[in-house]
Amino acid sequence: MKQFNLLPVSLAVAATLVAAPSFADTELEELKQRLAELESKQQTSSYADDQQPLVLSSKSDVPDGVVFTGYARYGMQYAADDAGRVTTDGALTGNSTGRLGNEGNGGEFQFGKFFESDGGAIWDVQVMLEHWQGDADGDAVGLKKFYAGVTNLFESQQDLYIWAGRDFNQRPATDLNDYFWMMHDGQGGGFYNLDLGGVSFDMSVVGQVDGASVEDNGRYAVTSKLHGISLGEADFSFYANYGFTSKDDLTNKSEKTGNDVDAASSAYQLAGQVGMYDQNFIVRYSNNALDSVFDLAEDQTALLFSFDGSYSFNDQWGVEYLAAYQSLEGKDVEDRVNTNFIVRPTYAWNDVHSTWLEMGYSVVEFEDIDATNSSWKTTLSQNISFGDMGTARPMLRFYATVGNSDNEYTINHSDPTSVRDEDTLTVGAMFEAWW
Repeated sequence: MKQFNLLPVSLAVAATLVAAPSFADTELEELKQRLAELESKQQTSSYADDQQPLVLSSKSDVPDGVVFTGYARYGMQYAADDAGRVTTDGALTGNSTGRLGNEGNGGEFQFGKFFESDGGAIWDVQVMLEHWQGDADGDAVGLKKFYAGVTNLFESQQDLYIWAGRDFNQRPATDLNDYFWMMHDGQGGGFYNLDLGGVSFDMSVVGQVDGASVEDNGRYAVTSKLHGISLGEADFSFYANYGFTSKDDLTNKSEKTGNDVDAASSAYQLAGQVGMYDQNFIVRYSNNALDSVFDLAEDQTALLFSFDGSYSFNDQWGVEYLAAYQSLEGKDVEDRVNTNFIVRPTYAWNDVHSTWLEMGYSVVEFEDIDATNSSWKTTLSQNISFGDMGTARPMLRFYATVGNSDNEYTINHSDPTSVRDEDTLTVGAMFEAWW
């Protein structure tokens, strides 16, 4: 979440005014109070995690009371043609035709309490509820997080953050296709920002949780990230993850299916990410897995290349873009390759009003089946935002989407040979917010 940038300017103005002998004491006190309010707002807003793990440091402030943060999007979408949304059956890279005007409702709502000990250690306790997909009985609200963490424990590792409980864990994402190219949410423990001499290291061990269960399901992941590596203007991050299972997992899965279990006993992922000038390039290889080493899918491999970024031509015109390629091979899946492209030109009329035009194309080519699935869409969205030339939230969107899904082969349907060629024409209104 973007923080307030008024504070440095306000402090400079305040310093100038304080130096003027004619400045009234009452006005000075009012200005000081206003600056304190801005600073407090800046501190509190920094705790919004925008769907990422919340990691405190020794420089984190400790707000009073309970801090409410989260992410949500809800709205109405009216479909005037065959399908309400544009999808490519078998897509591997998230919402591969683009998320704008093409996504569902839901949210994550977090409440946190912060403490500071006499020795200077900073603690937090967080609980989050999520509401995304309704089940057969109606809305499904579940417990997504409940954990505690602490930082500033050691003089030699002041920014080391240690946590335990149930939390988000290693979920890097690309925005235009809303794709978490790694996802290891679970319950366990670990640490962030271990200083290795100018380079930071994260590691956690987590167990997967199914549905409303409060226990591990028998699948576990060791996740790690090496980051803070700079070479000129480029920042590098490296990921290495290992998944494994217990006998409980094999027994439970066999009881659920009634069949022999043919799952791998381990899985791993290796990935690298380079960021430079608002551009990101990602390479990820998965063995016995796709997006998560919890998959434990025997003899399955996946390879991802993804490039995304943004560029501002001036204060009003900008563009965001993404291109991705991912292949999937395995004995229990349809071998295929998904390629997608998304571009989103934006125009900011002022700090509040903006117009976005998103165009996306996605194609899935099957290797062992003579079939190709494809989709395209175009969304025009008129937005009202909190500020900052349309990048801040909350935001109201009023949009129209037109597109087509031409799926020659359908996965996990009763008739996999059926052909689905569906047109989409929708209009909708939605809000999105992180706070």
